[in-house]
Amino acid sequence: MRDNIRWTVKVSRDTDIALRLFLAQRGLRKGELSKFVERAVRKEVLAQTTAALKVRNQDVSYARLQSIIDESIERIRSEGRSRRRRR
Repeated sequence: MRDNIRWTVKVSRDTDIALRLFLAQRGLRKGELSKFVERAVRKEVLAQTTAALKVRNQDVSYARLQSIIDESIERIRSEGRSRRRRR
């Protein structure tokens, strides 16, 4: 982790004990707590973002969504090809 930011977070005693036991059972050390929290936060942000996108796009047809995805992938690929040619 570059440019680390220090957080002060409060959790219940039960959560603290459960997490520390979980990490210890897997042979993870104290420094692994930060990595575990970061992965958990990223996972939750992704889950909530995905859920919001599903709600937002619930009325969009599968074919339209697939078309949007295909167009985006093609645009990204063509941008990559353009960059490689300029080098």
